[in-house]
Amino acid sequence: MTVESTKTSAAEPADDYLERRTLRRGSAGWLLLTGLGVAYVVSGDFSGWNFGLAEGGFGGLAIAMALMGVMYACMVFSLAELSSVLPTAGGGYGFARRALGPWGGFLTGTAILIEYILAPAAISIFIGDYVESLGLFGLTSGWPVYLACFVVFIGIHLWGVGEALRFSFVVTGIAVAALLVFAVGAFMDFDASKLNDIPVEADAFGSNSWLPMGLLGIWAAFPFGMWFFLGVEGVPLAAEETKDPARTLPRAIRWSMAILVVLALLTFFASAGARGANAIQDAGNPLVEALQPGGEATALSRIVNYAGLAGLVASFFSLIYAGSRQLFALSRAGYLPRFLSLTSSRKAPYLGLLVPGAIGFGLAAATGDGARMLNVAVFGATISYALMSLSHIVLRRREPGLERPYRTPGGMLTSSVALVLACSALVATFLVDVTAALIALGVYVVAIAYFGIYSRKRLVARAPEEEFAALAAAEAELERD
Repeated sequence: MTVESTKTSAAEPADDYLERRTLRRGSAGWLLLTGLGVAYVVSGDFSGWNFGLAEGGFGGLAIAMALMGVMYACMVFSLAELSSVLPTAGGGYGFARRALGPWGGFLTGTAILIEYILAPAAISIFIGDYVESLGLFGLTSGWPVYLACFVVFIGIHLWGVGEALRFSFVVTGIAVAALLVFAVGAFMDFDASKLNDIPVEADAFGSNSWLPMGLLGIWAAFPFGMWFFLGVEGVPLAAEETKDPARTLPRAIRWSMAILVVLALLTFFASAGARGANAIQDAGNPLVEALQPGGEATALSRIVNYAGLAGLVASFFSLIYAGSRQLFALSRAGYLPRFLSLTSSRKAPYLGLLVPGAIGFGLAAATGDGARMLNVAVFGATISYALMSLSHIVLRRREPGLERPYRTPGGMLTSSVALVLACSALVATFLVDVTAALIALGVYVVAIAYFGIYSRKRLVARAPEEEFAALAAAEAELERD
């Protein structure tokens, strides 16, 4: 396959191509990026994960959460190394492009896009549910909330990345503080006997009070164990807007993961131990349910309820950012229509924000099915995790001499663990929601057809990720000579 040089029109001279597709450099330090990493995920602490109790019981979900935590930890250490090698907005697409070629780059980037376009749409539905349940603004329908979310928060992103990340940091701080307050209150009513109160399915293989759905329940709970960490891999997408990315990105990724592990443990044990796993397994707002044993609202439960809204806003806002940067990078390199990567006078990829936003709002308003859209997003995420972990292994084996400012502890063993667990999580998505997995697979097939028939012959050689891959090919050719 040949990579074309940039095609331009008279209205867009060749020298202007990348200039018109430039992000604002140096807008974020490690602290803002750490906040971004936590923001991607924090809504998952407030709701969603508890449905895994219905799949595997407390013990099944606990084991699933631990295994998925290992997967994410291994993967983010691998991404920390890769982001120090290739600090561009392409993130996972850029890593896979170097290691696995154009097809690998496209498949990875598309999987990430599925995650980051569907997840905000789902979260906007959850925000609408929260607003209705809290009786805010007198709304009885969710679609005005969905519209307001996309319009207001995309508007902030269009204003500028520095302003957007600072807003996200503040809202995330509120949500994290509320989780800590919740944990203190819930642990005051903690009772270990409530953890295993879900009825046992006697005919399930290996079932007992801790594993009421048996051993298969552990596997079925994988996608829900992911909710405590889903999205943290998006930190490298801020590479081109980061101060000293080779050092800043690895530091931010590690700190984000450490904070998320603490929050996951506190949230999981405090919720189930305060009210009982059986009582919260189907709750739309498990933390509030855990604080209301008699069904009566308390001052603390009201605080947590409003803070849950803040957590949803933080994740929605940050995922909009991540999706726009992945779309920007793929478009700039020609994998997707190039006009989507144009940036405004404030260096924001305005079409990369507006187009996914319009798609997300349309899906939310048309379906209202946030749970299914999140399951579709999880399917895309697991594919990208497997490909990014494989990219680390390939680059370690094929290019051992590549300059790596940060090196993954454990090397290829670490990324191999992430690869195996990611493949297991991908299969588990079919155990939870076959329809969602097939929808994601259908979208993936359409995207592959577009790339195979059209865009793979029109890639932009001057895009950073393509230049990086071309340099590797040239060095390999010299070595063979």
